[in-house]
Amino acid sequence: MSRFAQLAFTDGVRAQQKAHGSDRAYRRMLAGPAEPDRLGAYERAFVAERDSFYLATVSETGWPYIQHRGGPPGFLRVLDDHTLGFADFRGNRQYISVGNLGHDDRVSLFLMDYANRTRLKILGRARVVEDDQELAVAGYAAKVERAVLIDVEGHDWNCPQHIPQLFPREAVEHALTHLQDRVAALEAENARLRAASA
Repeated sequence: MSRFAQLAFTDGVRAQQKAHGSDRAYRRMLAGPAEPDRLGAYERAFVAERDSFYLATVSETGWPYIQHRGGPPGFLRVLDDHTLGFADFRGNRQYISVGNLGHDDRVSLFLMDYANRTRLKILGRARVVEDDQELAVAGYAAKVERAVLIDVEGHDWNCPQHIPQLFPREAVEHALTHLQDRVAALEAENARLRAASA
């Protein structure tokens, strides 16, 4: 993970780390060659399970912009150990992210797993391929406008502190259905036992 730190820990960041006493803890992250971090097996599996992520770009006036991207699990794909890709589905048609990428290809991605309180941060360079259906998701009805390919420069796993533990609606509904079925079975058994003892 040295490349992530080399990109993110600028002089100003390192000055703050030193002022607040965390510079020694992060010194090891700066060591190593200045080459892109590889996406290993753990990163590949984590990416494959995501049904959404946050994408940050930079405007021509220097303002950061964050956009949510969503789809079925696996719509964000690891194409090789340095490349991610996703089908960009039609949304509100503001095209802010795409417009920003026209002048600055740097992106930051936040991939969240709220249920397990885990996040993966990725820094990379994105390129847009218009009218590309290669990354379309079979059976997903959203209109694909383009593909976005991201050359990963670095990634970093964050600690779970302050990440709220949230669960997908489908998982909660499944658990509630199971509990409701169990309660109904117990109530039926209770009624049967009362009738037998009367």
